[in-house]
Amino acid sequence: MSKKIALVTGGSRGLGKNMALRLAGSGHDVILTYNTQKEEAALVVKAIEDMGQQAVALQLNVNNIGSLDGFLNTVSDVLNEKWQRNSFDFLINNAGVGATIAYLDATEEDFDILMNIHFKSVYFLTQKALPLLNDGGSIINLSSGTTRFCNPGYSIYASMKGAVETFTKYLAKEVGPRGITANVIAPGPIETDFNNATIRNNPQIKDRLASMTALGRVGEANDIGGIVAFLCSKDGYWITGQRIEASGGISL
Repeated sequence: MSKKIALVTGGSRGLGKNMALRLAGSGHDVILTYNTQKEEAALVVKAIEDMGQQAVALQLNVNNIGSLDGFLNTVSDVLNEKWQRNSFDFLINNAGVGATIAYLDATEEDFDILMNIHFKSVYFLTQKALPLLNDGGSIINLSSGTTRFCNPGYSIYASMKGAVETFTKYLAKEVGPRGITANVIAPGPIETDFNNATIRNNPQIKDRLASMTALGRVGEANDIGGIVAFLCSKDGYWITGQRIEASGGISL
């Protein structure tokens, strides 16, 4: 059986980087995307290759919905040239940005940018990628714990993630006949550079969030990547249409 290939958006750093590495550790090859972090993406590719797997980094700005067709044409070319294949197996919609915007300060521009990045691009990249996705594959969309509990300043972000959660249930129903699973992972607070490294750079915020979790700490990137690898394994195949919150038990 040929190796399976995962496409991870936003794979140059943070959660996406860990997902790419954990998938490679499970024996999969990886296509990862970056927006501006070309050098960081190249380091992830090298790390994957050092593990004995194949990887490619491609540029993608998910705020530019008009670029999706061209991006997937490039994916198709890379699959043919590097793997002599015309399809891949796992789609992980991870790319995103953080933004803390008070509701009364929110602008239509803020709304449109976050909608494009966190919902519209997920909706249409998935739709456009389905012809390239193998039957029996997996789709994983990233949401947020803030769809369950409220964090002031996240009204736009969390609303878009809520839309992703609803979309994923419909997606699971519609791609199920092809044996494709579709699930949501909803991380809680994670100590990465997300949203200007708010948690990492603010010990008081970090301590407050840690005190709210059952496990007594904020998350790390490595807490999430293994869940993605599990859902892309034979052991995770019977899970579909589900929201899996990985938050250390925050706000129980």
